[in-house]
This record gives sequence, C-alpha cells and structure tokens, in this order.
Amino acid sequence: MKKLLITGFDPFGGEAINPSWEAVRLLPDLIGGWQVTKLQIPTVFDRAAQLVLQQAEMLQPDVILCVGQAGGRRGITPEVVGINLREANIPDNAGNAPQNAPVVSDGPAAYFSTVPVRAMVAAIRELGLPASLSYSAGAFVCNDVLYTLLHHHDRTQVKVGFIHVPYLPEQAKENIPSLPLDRIVAGLTAAITALDS
Repeated sequence: MKKLLITGFDPFGGEAINPSWEAVRLLPDLIGGWQVTKLQIPTVFDRAAQLVLQQAEMLQPDVILCVGQAGGRRGITPEVVGINLREANIPDNAGNAPQNAPVVSDGPAAYFSTVPVRAMVAAIRELGLPASLSYSAGAFVCNDVLYTLLHHHDRTQVKVGFIHVPYLPEQAKENIPSLPLDRIVAGLTAAITALDS
C-alpha cells in the first residue's frame, strides 16, 4: 500500500472556513491503492512547511499533496510550478508579511511539481468538474509550502504536488466563482486516483 500525505490549511484572511481543509478532512482513508494521511497546517510562512516536513519524516510517504484555497478561481487547479519568492499582499496568520524575500536563500528560481498534473486535471474533468493547470501558486503561504517541499525532496523518490481549490458557495460573494464541498472532495479523490499515471 502506497502512502499519501495530504494537507489543507486553516482559515485565513478573515474567512471562517478554508475549503482546502474542509475537503481534505472528508477524504476516505483509502483511495485506490493509496493510504491517505491528512494534516491541517497553519497559514503561516515557514511554519506550515516545517510541520509537513516533520509529518513526512515520521510517515515516509510516497507522495505529498498539499491543498489550498484560491478564491476567485473557477475550478480545481493542480499547480505546475513553485517559485522561490515570498511576497504577501496580506499578513499570514502570525502577522508576517514578507516582501521580495526568497523561500530558500540559496535555492533555484523555481521547481516543477513532480506529480502527474496533466493526468490529475484529466481525471477531475472526467467527472464533469472544472479543472485546469495553474502556472502560478502565487507568492503567499501556499507557494511557500510547495517550493519548500520540492526543494527538500529534490532528487529523492518522494513526489510533491499542490492543488488549489475554489471558494465554497457560503464564502463566495456576488459573481465570485465557487464549488460545493462534495464536488471538491470528488475532484480531489479523482486527482489522487491519477497519481499512478
């Protein structure tokens, strides 16, 4: 049985909920040939990534897949790349708001995700759900986690990926896209089944 560590964030930016964790916590413990371990992480620069690394050290997963909220996006969007930049337009949950700072001081400019992002998009779309590749995970805590994990696991057997999900309907104000929670759960489940691609 292969091991997947999947994470979601706590609420941030004045929101009462975060769809990433709400969906992750509802995932089955077994999906296809994957044993699923779930972890909630704080929306805090560096701290979030360090908690994932600590859990991964204990679990020794084959894949780490992190999930985050991207308000305004219409679909479920696996990220193609993480960049070596911290640039906060709002403070994180600890009050940090770095500007033009690297994630890793001597790290390369970017890393590509090591999970099969195109197969994941295809699997989500097969359910009739909106999904597309994203070429920017931003420069907030989501990207911070993605880049840190890719840097740490570079040239190892551990695969790393990140998926952004839209707001839930109860978060979305007028004309802002959203997706019901059960649809996000179904999309993430489909993405996990595609990890073997």
